[in-house]
Amino acid sequence: MAQVIRPPKQYDVCIIGSGAGGGMAAKILTEGGLNCALLEAGPNVNPEKDFKMLMWPYEAPHRGAGVGGHARENFGEFLAPNGAWQIDGEPYTSAPGANFQWFRSRIVGGRTNHWGRIALRFAPIDFKSGSRDGLGDDWPITYEDLAPYYDKTEAYIGVFGTKENVSSAPDGVFLPPPKPRCTELMVKKACDKLNIICIPSRLAVITRSLNGRLPCHYCGQCGRGCITASNFSSSQVLLPPAMKTGKLTLITGAMAREIVVNKEGKAEGVSYVDKATRTEKRISARAIVVAASACESARLLLNSKSPAFPAGIANSSGTVGRYLTDSVGSSGSGYFPQLEKMPPHNHDGVGGMHMYMPWWKFDRKNDFPRGYHIEFGGGREMPGVGMFHGLCRDEEGYGATLKQRARQVYGTHIGFAGRGEMLPNPETYCEIDPDVVDQWGIPALRFHFKWSDYELLQAKDMQETFRAIVETMGGEYRTKTSIHGQYPFGIEAGGKIIHEVGTARMGADPKTSVLNGFCQAHDVKNLFVTDGASLVTNPDKNPTLTIMALSWRASEYLLEEAKKGNL
Repeated sequence: MAQVIRPPKQYDVCIIGSGAGGGMAAKILTEGGLNCALLEAGPNVNPEKDFKMLMWPYEAPHRGAGVGGHARENFGEFLAPNGAWQIDGEPYTSAPGANFQWFRSRIVGGRTNHWGRIALRFAPIDFKSGSRDGLGDDWPITYEDLAPYYDKTEAYIGVFGTKENVSSAPDGVFLPPPKPRCTELMVKKACDKLNIICIPSRLAVITRSLNGRLPCHYCGQCGRGCITASNFSSSQVLLPPAMKTGKLTLITGAMAREIVVNKEGKAEGVSYVDKATRTEKRISARAIVVAASACESARLLLNSKSPAFPAGIANSSGTVGRYLTDSVGSSGSGYFPQLEKMPPHNHDGVGGMHMYMPWWKFDRKNDFPRGYHIEFGGGREMPGVGMFHGLCRDEEGYGATLKQRARQVYGTHIGFAGRGEMLPNPETYCEIDPDVVDQWGIPALRFHFKWSDYELLQAKDMQETFRAIVETMGGEYRTKTSIHGQYPFGIEAGGKIIHEVGTARMGADPKTSVLNGFCQAHDVKNLFVTDGASLVTNPDKNPTLTIMALSWRASEYLLEEAKKGNL
């Protein structure tokens, strides 16, 4: 049996995961005076070396597509370090008939290094949607409870936007937004005709200097990582101030195996694998904050079995791994011949959309519950890997003729993507696979996943809306979807939108939830979960801003409990 190396030091808090939830916890707890250890399964990140913001496509090996084009599966070699859908030695499985895709990031800052920076508040109704339509459950907290922490988070990380007084999209603390591009103005004009709300988007990209960070210089390459830290990532915005306190010990290459409990059932530390030496080590702490991402956190909780918690720590309710949801996603594209005549011009801006469509049918009866928002973009952005991969399929030609056609259609397409709310269902959850372990012997996750008719009807509505907008603009809708097959109406596979949440949800009743309203485990008072696992519902908003606000609120609560000696 391998010897467990036990350090002599006891930390106040051990945080697992350095992304949105873990990074925020590290900042608030260390600035509050607590000594913290932060475990990260991946290596550190060096923006100057690792980010490819100023690299031309032809400078990248295989032009960013990787050997055999396989890097395109993980968004390309070009992007900021981001992880992958499949990681060697770290398997996961899907149950028969299910197909869940799990994107994991193994690097300091986690998935905040590559996310789209779309920073949307949940609406007041999102916290009480169960009372509205009888589907699902209400949160144990209200919008008013979280609003001060939305304010703090937006003010600190920097979010641009405008105050619009749209009930489905609450206003926030905003920096000035960038001006709309030509293509966005075209979409806006069509939306006005169709009575679809179209407003400046809300992105965590600063347009003015903030806390020593330079404003965005509009190179449009956010996905490659931002050397100037103008777009938000935990690695560049949350962790540096935490490190400056002198109270944060960052331990990279640390694969958490188990949360260790004492005889009283209280968490006392974390057992992890040092990936460099392949030895098992242990961190001792008075409190544990789990923020490894929703499914990874569920895996850790389920694998943390003991006489006190035979089904996994904090799992007396049996709901760890349950209530898993991802955003409903369906996309489409329109071709606009009038853009062929558009004179080439500077298509600058942030690396993302300048406008978007919040849920606009909140005041009418629809064929499905809840709603979705629409993200869109197009025009003459820097050509990316595979930008013209469909041209040879759609049109004949080769050589100079094909190149001429590529130049002609460059910038003439606008893409649309819907992001909607999935309702939890009993056939969608994750559990420990009884037969599969990773390379360190840690049992792997097995996923069960199924879209219900609610989500399929949302995807249908998305496709109808995309077509209406494109045709109102005088374009040709090019996307073809089927009502049959594995993905009706173009609905994406579960997990593909990378908004999975809800595997250790909060609630007022310990019999049906894992955490209370402060992300504190009902069963273990010195255990907190501050990532997407805590979310009760998965509204039509990207969850990262809410994760950070919840983590800030939970961390302040943890600080107060520590001062009272309750941990």
